[in-house]
Amino acid sequence: MKTKFINGVSSSPSMSLGLLVSENELHVQPDTEPECKDVVRPEEPDQQTKHKAYLWCKEFLHGAWKLLHEEDFQISIIRGGLSNLLFLCALPDGAASVADEPREILLRLYGAILQMSCNKGEAKQSDTGNNSEGTEAMVLESVMFAILAERELGPKLYGIFPQGRLEQYVPSRRLDTSELGIPSTSAEIAQKMARFHGMRMPFNKEPKWLFGTMDKYLNQVLRLSFTRESHVRQFSQLMGFNLPQEMETLRSLLESTRSPVVFCHNDCQEGNILLLNGRENLDGQKLMLIDFEYSSYNYRGFDIGNHFCEWMYDYTHENFPFFKASPENYPTRAQQLHYIGAYLSEYDSGFEALSDADQARLKEDVMLEVNRFALASHFFWGLWSIIQARISAIEFGYMEYAAARFEAYFQQKQRLAV
Repeated sequence: MKTKFINGVSSSPSMSLGLLVSENELHVQPDTEPECKDVVRPEEPDQQTKHKAYLWCKEFLHGAWKLLHEEDFQISIIRGGLSNLLFLCALPDGAASVADEPREILLRLYGAILQMSCNKGEAKQSDTGNNSEGTEAMVLESVMFAILAERELGPKLYGIFPQGRLEQYVPSRRLDTSELGIPSTSAEIAQKMARFHGMRMPFNKEPKWLFGTMDKYLNQVLRLSFTRESHVRQFSQLMGFNLPQEMETLRSLLESTRSPVVFCHNDCQEGNILLLNGRENLDGQKLMLIDFEYSSYNYRGFDIGNHFCEWMYDYTHENFPFFKASPENYPTRAQQLHYIGAYLSEYDSGFEALSDADQARLKEDVMLEVNRFALASHFFWGLWSIIQARISAIEFGYMEYAAARFEAYFQQKQRLAV
């Protein structure tokens, strides 16, 4: 999230889509709005968004979409996107299909961290270099989506344009945070992640994404300023942690921690895991990983540790700050070993042939690895959320979320005694 929730795509392995902000200047949304404690989220998109969505669907889709009148066009908001704006577009019930065109599609509009917003207009790039970075990321994203779709690991792509894309709508529902701990569900997530890690993708194989992204995020954070009273207070508290020094300490710890470099999802949380309609009772076949916007070659420990961190956060709350943090829900030792065992059985063909003692030792090593990299998850999304608090038009308690992630970071650090 993040790219949180519903079908998604990839980003550049050398540079996340979230980095499409200038090194020297960050274009931001106004920070002079009143406090949003009682904000009411709209139930329908505004007229400008509806009109643009209609035109995109008519341009990129075929069959009955070409004959559709604008007054018959159906669109509704899909809740849950923290980086992107998500909409379900549909043909009316009375419109007959012409060929094999989809009757429902997902419209994704990129959020402010991409320097795009359908309701605010396109933000101007501050320099030519930043513009080329955006183009590179869009090209790589399209390549990634096409590869994953061909391998039946992701939704189909129906259209792509500067503001977003049209994707296959997968009949399903997102997992709830509480479902991550169900043993059969946890095992299947581990298996799906292991298969993802086993992919060979035509991108830079160097693990530059994690600290390359965090370095750029931190540089942006250190240049930010806020005017809203609550943001000023919270931002001051976060800056009191001496984040530059803390990140160097984290970097040293992880450099001394062995973790294989694999193709990582980097945002494997419940909103990016679909429970497929009609497969609810089929163990090993009921889930689909989606939202690959942050995917890149990265350390295995980050992907698993990041997933474990997501057991603590529920993003379905209707009231501000629109999430709930429950640190006590971080997976127990037994739950971690269950996940890691399922992961290793899928990822390493030789794991099952090991003795029980060797399997136990390997699982213990991986558990130490992922719990150290869980620190990086908290730090990464904490920085990300501070930036979102300044630039995003999406209603969410980003500054509160940043505070929750850094609080969890220091708690995890204390548990690990590092």
